[in-house]
This record gives sequence, C-alpha cells and structure tokens, in this order.
Amino acid sequence: MALILLRHTRPHGADGLCYGRTDLPLAGDFTTEAARLASDLPPFQRILTSPLGRCRRLAESLAAARGRPLAVDARLAEMDFGSWEGVRWDAIARHELDAWAADLTGARPHGGETVAELAARSHAALTDAERGAVPALVVCHAGIIKAALSAAQGAAGWRAETDYGSWLRLDSGWNRSVAGHDHD
Repeated sequence: MALILLRHTRPHGADGLCYGRTDLPLAGDFTTEAARLASDLPPFQRILTSPLGRCRRLAESLAAARGRPLAVDARLAEMDFGSWEGVRWDAIARHELDAWAADLTGARPHGGETVAELAARSHAALTDAERGAVPALVVCHAGIIKAALSAAQGAAGWRAETDYGSWLRLDSGWNRSVAGHDHD
C-alpha cells in the first residue's frame, strides 16, 4: 500500500453549498470523528494535508494521536470554483451548470479552476507523496480523491462518491489500478 486517501470530516453548513476553496468550520462532532479515525486507520508513516482548515485540523489531530510527521501541500487543496464559491448549487444558473457538464474537464463557467487543472496538480502531489516514506496518509477533499480514481479507473472515477471521514487505499502505481476502498 502506497497511499491512504482520507476525506476530511463534515464541515458545518456544507449541505447544498458549493464550497471548494471556501474554508468552512468543522461540524460539532469533529472531536468524536477524529478520535474514531485515529483508532481505525491502518498504520502510516507520515501525513500530507491540504492547507484548508477542514483537512489541516484533522491532519494535526491524527499526527498528534499517532506521533507522525505532518506536511502541508497546497496542491492538495480542493478545486477553486471561482464565482460559485459559497453559492448553493441550486442557485447556480442552469446554463452555467450545463456548460460545465458539456465539457467537464475543460470548462470553467465559474471563472475558477478547470477539472483538468485540478487533476494535473493533484496527480503531481500524489505522485510526489508516493516517493516518500509509505504508506502515507493524505488528508484531502472529494475532488482530489476523484482525480486519483479517474487516473486509476478512467472517467468513472469522477462519479465516485466519498463520504466525509472515509478513506481508501491506493497501491503503488495507483494511476494504473486502485487497490480497494474502505469506508465507515
């Protein structure tokens, strides 16, 4: 096993909201969820995390609980949704959503980052993570996990659903095959 990808726990106020780079506070059950993860995660040598607070706080808690080194990697941040940030998904103009769906990897009707840009930077970050001491725990976002799964499985990876506080293992060569999923 080379990498363990862990999605952050539930942020407060996230339901129905587009919040890629918006740094929402964590939900009230964070302490319980962090303790559960500290005891349930498989062994790892080090932790890499997104700089966003919802990941960084979880990574810091896990680093303290497991006595592992922690590094922040800006390339692990969630997608920049530009003008859609902080807007309810049902309030985004239908024609903008349709334009994005018509060219998922290349469109940027929100003026932020394209899915292709997200995939390129996350692929680089995960490839670098694999070069260090492994297994490594990567505390990140659904978009980063989807990008990794798309590298492993093709377009189907973009449709993957990852619950808050769930994780999956990727073997060496993850960009060719996924080892398996583990959830709550």
